[in-house]
Amino acid sequence: MAKKENKHIPVVTEQSLQFFEKYINNPSPTGYEWEGQRLWLDYLKPYVDEHFVDNYGTAVAVINPEAPYRVVIEAHADEISWYVNYINKEGLIYVIRNGGSDHQIAPSKRVNIHTEKGIVKAVFGWPAIHTRSGEKEEAPSLKNIFLDCGCTSAEEVEKLGIHVGCVITYDDEFMVLNDRYYVGRALDNRAGGFMIAEVARLLKENKKTLPFALYIVNSVQEEIGLRGAEMIAHRIKPHVAIVTDVTHDTQTPMINKISQGDLACGKGPVVSYAPAVQTNLNKLLIRVAENNNIPFQRQASSRSTGTDTDAFAYSNDGVVSALISLPLRYMHTTVEMIHKEDVDNVIRLIYESLLNIEVDHDFRSIK
Repeated sequence: MAKKENKHIPVVTEQSLQFFEKYINNPSPTGYEWEGQRLWLDYLKPYVDEHFVDNYGTAVAVINPEAPYRVVIEAHADEISWYVNYINKEGLIYVIRNGGSDHQIAPSKRVNIHTEKGIVKAVFGWPAIHTRSGEKEEAPSLKNIFLDCGCTSAEEVEKLGIHVGCVITYDDEFMVLNDRYYVGRALDNRAGGFMIAEVARLLKENKKTLPFALYIVNSVQEEIGLRGAEMIAHRIKPHVAIVTDVTHDTQTPMINKISQGDLACGKGPVVSYAPAVQTNLNKLLIRVAENNNIPFQRQASSRSTGTDTDAFAYSNDGVVSALISLPLRYMHTTVEMIHKEDVDNVIRLIYESLLNIEVDHDFRSIK
């Protein structure tokens, strides 16, 4: 039998892509996500019935809020960043992580230091190659990377409004590469926030009526321990949660497929197998993908998924949860890459799965 060809169905519009670019370029460091959340909610408002923001900044938009059965689709809004930790007498700034920031990529990067007076530009400095000649190369580490904002004393730095605790984000922006990939910082996981927003748009534009309340959730503080999802799960008390996040494309050099799996950008959404992933909900996702000719890949996640899926699954006496991941290259760098077709197909998979969830469906593994 001939293999059924997967015909790609575009979903993202030119207008929604403009929002995506603006959303990615806006900084949303862990603990300081509010400007990105405002952009996200402003985009969603025409497609939902109501919205709210919790005490720590998790943004929630709701369709059909009066329905007693509650389904969540979720992503996380925060990006990795740095904190100012120490300013020396020469005006150089040393940092600590806010989330899983990679010290090895820092040298020569341009950054924004966020102060109460506004943004202060700076760079991660690094000794010139000429000055390291003949000596053992010292690798970048948290002990030796530093920021230079053009000042020559600690007092001058402080006059700019910079103090210990100021948050720092990279200055890289969104682009499209070879008309195939979206590239930017913080696609982990504002790409997820964009995709669940597009699901809400499609439901509205296609005049779909759901038999349950749909909570579109953009959680904060995932990068430091799934904290935003943990808080909002207890507030919403959902019956079902479909979480989307990124996972590793393993086709580039220096990645071991034996340990990391064989996953590729452009080959579709990734469904995960893990204790937190509820078996029958996962089967529903796979059945929906097959019935709608949506390409998909599989990933084994061992003890935990490392995503907000874990926070939802183990809340409220156990929430039926599953994970749909977006393959991504170069995670936690400023040049994260995702395939345009994968974005469309994650949106389609979530959208079609929602249309197949029945309020009286019993997801229990043993009946």
